[in-house]
Amino acid sequence: TKVQEIEECLKKIPLSPNTISAIRSAYASGCDLRIVSDANTFFIETILKYHGMLHCFSEINTNPSFVTEDGSLKILPYHDFKSSPHGCNLCPPNLCKGLIIDRIQASSPKKRLIYIGDGKNDFCPSLKLSPRDHVMPRKNFPLWNTICSNPKHIKAGVHEWINGEELEKTLKNLIHSLILGDQNPNEFLRLGCKSETGSVSASRSIKNTVGVPHLCG
Repeated sequence: TKVQEIEECLKKIPLSPNTISAIRSAYASGCDLRIVSDANTFFIETILKYHGMLHCFSEINTNPSFVTEDGSLKILPYHDFKSSPHGCNLCPPNLCKGLIIDRIQASSPKKRLIYIGDGKNDFCPSLKLSPRDHVMPRKNFPLWNTICSNPKHIKAGVHEWINGEELEKTLKNLIHSLILGDQNPNEFLRLGCKSETGSVSASRSIKNTVGVPHLCG
């Protein structure tokens, strides 16, 4: 499949209006939005550019990709698991989201995190969150199920959601409450966006990358 065909496929997939509104609202509120995804740069950037939201994110942490001379898409692992494996048994060999959260926390220790996800590989980064942070798992999905089975392991506040409408409402309310409770709102928040799997299909990738109905993504 040529890259042009993949790009057109990604553009045709509908994106939840609630997700778009949630992203733009969080960005307008001064939040530092970052994507932590097991998709790839081409998928994510194509989707965000098409919907005019690439500028909303300060960082995209995902598997790198590039277009070959014959127009095919080549995807590489975020972590080189052959020469330097990350050693986390909760995450797939190509990407440990928890290590990315560790780096973000180390670089900005005063900021609070809101992590949105639904996949099995979102449990590791959720374990990294402190009592000052928040995690938003999608109800009845792997992350939510795992948290329910291991509630004592999660230090962050847990805010479940079911669909795009609930995601937008919950996120906006949470951001609003944090701003009101913080003397310096510019110093409190990051939004982590997720992707449950790599790039099995274009529809699955866009859903998980930008959070339809979960962003991050």
